[in-house]
Parts: sequence; C-alpha cells; structure tokens
Amino acid sequence: MGSNLTGWHGLILLLVVLLLFAAPKLPGLARSLGQSITIFRGEVRKKDDAAESAPADDVSSRPGA
Repeated sequence: MGSNLTGWHGLILLLVVLLLFAAPKLPGLARSLGQSITIFRGEVRKKDDAAESAPADDVSSRPGA
C-alpha cells in the first residue's frame, strides 16, 4: 500500500493533517496575512505617489544628450 503513494497523495495527506491540527489557528493566520497585504499595498502606493510627485529628469535638456 505504501508504494502506491505519489507526490499528490502526500500533499493531500499533509493538507489534511494541517487542517486537523492547525484549524484553531487558521483565522488568526488569515487575519495576519490580510493585514500584511494591506500594509504592503499602502507602502507601494506611498512609493508610487512619491515617484509621481518628484520632478522628472528630462534627458533632452542635458548638454551632450
């Protein structure tokens, strides 16, 4: 029986074990992941806003360009 296990069987077995033993912690992990994504998006927006407000460096106005 053990020789018929493939990678997919092992992955499904691991998923079932994780769901059984880590089920109480899943809501907290999902909340933490959501907060991390929100913070990341906010930082990306700040960086984009800072890049847009910075004066553009016009290459054609440089001597020798």
